[in-house]
Amino acid sequence: MGYVCEECGADYSKWSGQCVQCNAWNSIREIRLETGNRQAKSRVRGYTGSTSEVRSLSEVDADEIVRIQSGMEEFDRVLGGGFVPGSVVLLSGDPGAGKSTILIQTLAHAASERRVLYVSGEESLQQIAARARRIKVPVGHLKMLGETSVERILEVCETEQPEIMVIDSIQVMCCDTLESVPGGVAQVRECAAALTQTAKRDGMIVLIVGHVTKDQTVAGPMTLSHIVDTQIMLSSTEDSRYRILRATKNRFGAVNEIGLFAMTGGGLKEVRNPSAIFLSRVDPPGPGSVVNVLWEGTRPLLVDIQALVVASQHGNPRRLGVGLEQNRIAMLLAVLSRHGGLSTSDYDVFINCVGGIRVAETSADLAVVLGVVSSIRNTVIAPEVFVFGEIGLSGEIRPVANGEARIHEALKHGFKKAIVPGANVPKKVPDGIEIIGVSRLSEAIAAL
Repeated sequence: MGYVCEECGADYSKWSGQCVQCNAWNSIREIRLETGNRQAKSRVRGYTGSTSEVRSLSEVDADEIVRIQSGMEEFDRVLGGGFVPGSVVLLSGDPGAGKSTILIQTLAHAASERRVLYVSGEESLQQIAARARRIKVPVGHLKMLGETSVERILEVCETEQPEIMVIDSIQVMCCDTLESVPGGVAQVRECAAALTQTAKRDGMIVLIVGHVTKDQTVAGPMTLSHIVDTQIMLSSTEDSRYRILRATKNRFGAVNEIGLFAMTGGGLKEVRNPSAIFLSRVDPPGPGSVVNVLWEGTRPLLVDIQALVVASQHGNPRRLGVGLEQNRIAMLLAVLSRHGGLSTSDYDVFINCVGGIRVAETSADLAVVLGVVSSIRNTVIAPEVFVFGEIGLSGEIRPVANGEARIHEALKHGFKKAIVPGANVPKKVPDGIEIIGVSRLSEAIAAL
């Protein structure tokens, strides 16, 4: 017997109430240790028995990696330009988000030129075939396998030699050398290690589907996230019409890159212009609404940020943010009170990022504060105005990265006036737009 932390995968010889590695309580579970000989274990993990060779880094071929296209530009964007041979990609998301659908569409495109294998341990082959017919994808060259044993899967790989393989899902896979149930810490860790080592050895692309917990983290040990090369999350917007694919880890590209898809009866369709979705403004616009230009991964994105300030009915005013960090909203309201001359101590403040997107960068600070000012004063910000900028604790407006690219993106969507940090004002202002550079919060409020 042994004991393993479900959160971080730390091993213990006896049970303890708290994990000393990640400080999680009641996360240590008893598992059965491996049985069987060393040869069986080596066969599962894909060990070849050969010794490694010590080489100088200057001798290693560092040519540019040749990527394989998925057939979806939005998917390739999130991956950093396409699949990398020998890489392991973990795709997670809520039930019904469309994980299996997007993988079937991707493999159906790749099967016409490469050897692919779809391994399903949750759905029957008949269910997958019915979905493929419904979304009308060509599946003549797509090979399927219904199996949950990793040993059997690796044996099939030796015969079929696939270039791309999908494991759906890692929580139902099992190793015969372990006596624990599928989905446990030991099983998930051992199965992921075996598939990863096979992918690295044979140069095979492995796509692993993972379940998520109620707090939107990947189910199983944290070791799973460390093993894979790329981890992407598929989530839906509040109205469930669109799906957002976001990279949270990528050894071959930028993190926090997003791809947008529309869920239709014929599967997932790419959205070429995401700003048109997140920029769903009403006509005429109301107080508290301001357009911000975010930078998601490698491209700018226009998002409508709304603020609503109302008199508090309770002794403790509420600060609620949807799509933005709660603590940062409280900090910005404190800066507004100190350096902007507007106190919100007697008001409830609600901030919403339209479209269900989550803002992870600080360029939305200025939009949040100006939206609050607009709502307090009950004045409408002109619809042709957009803003971006980070706000410091002393009330200064700090520049953000890729300022000129943000301005050009807004100009393409018809915006004619900008309030941006002074350091982000380009030396040559584009025609058709007025740019107001500000360095203090008081200057930005006056510019409204």
